[in-house]
Amino acid sequence: MSLRSICTPYIICFALLLNFSETQAQQEGELDKRSGFKDIKLGQPLDSVRGVKLKKEFKEADNVNPSKLYEIEHPDYSMIGEIKVHKIEVKTYRDLVYEIKVTTEKDPRLMKAMESVYGPTTYDAKNIRYFWKSDKMILNYESISKKELLLEYRSFTVPKMMSDDKAKKIENIANDF
Repeated sequence: MSLRSICTPYIICFALLLNFSETQAQQEGELDKRSGFKDIKLGQPLDSVRGVKLKKEFKEADNVNPSKLYEIEHPDYSMIGEIKVHKIEVKTYRDLVYEIKVTTEKDPRLMKAMESVYGPTTYDAKNIRYFWKSDKMILNYESISKKELLLEYRSFTVPKMMSDDKAKKIENIANDF
């Protein structure tokens, strides 16, 4: 047995592993680069979003500061290619977008298109949904009825800001004794 015949399988495995790692990094980069739905981006100020209508003000679980829920209605967001968009909702904290929910008609082409952009998806059997995840955000894809799909974009950055603000308020109360 020659050294070459022993090393060749290891070299092939290393090359495949390197290629897989590079592909994963590109996918995460694309998810972060797009960072939302069309020109509605996670972390952007709400005043740059068109067609905004306030639905309600609320507090997220265990948060002391209010968040706001908006519905977006604008012709630029009514379709994804040939797929009809039924509803878009955006949640904000300190007027920064941290969650985008897009409800569309059910069409298998949507998943194929998303996989071509973001790469293979991961299936969450517990919550019965597919998702793409990066260090900054997660994009969930799930069926919500016989005729509708939900795309949910969630930021990890703004909720961290919420948590930091809550800790500061508690610290301020503790310092006021």
